[in-house]
Amino acid sequence: MTKAEACLWKYVLKAKMTGYTFNRERPVLNYIADFMCKELKLIIEVDGSIHHLPEVHQNDVVRQQALENAGFKVIRFTNDEVLTQIEGVKIKIGEMIHELNKLLTVK
Repeated sequence: MTKAEACLWKYVLKAKMTGYTFNRERPVLNYIADFMCKELKLIIEVDGSIHHLPEVHQNDVVRQQALENAGFKVIRFTNDEVLTQIEGVKIKIGEMIHELNKLLTVK
C-alpha cells in the first residue's frame, strides 16, 4: 500500500466517515481494486506517477472499461490529490456515494 493509499484508508475509508464499508486491495474480475465498496459497487483507485506512462494508462483504460461493464463505478485520484487535498478527495467520494445511494433507493 502506498503512502497515499494508506492516508485515504486511515482518514476517510477505514474511519467509515462515508457510512459504508470499504475493503482494500480486493479482487474484482481479474484485477485488484485499491478500495471497493461492494454494496455500492464503487471502486476507488489511487494512481501514482507510473500511471502517466502510455502503456500503463492504456491498461487503466481497459481495466476501467471492464469494471464499468460489470456494473462498477470507478473513480480515480492521484497520489498528489490524496496527499495534498484529502478534504477535497473526501468531498468527491461523498458526492459519488450520495449519487450512487440515490440510484440504490430508486431500485
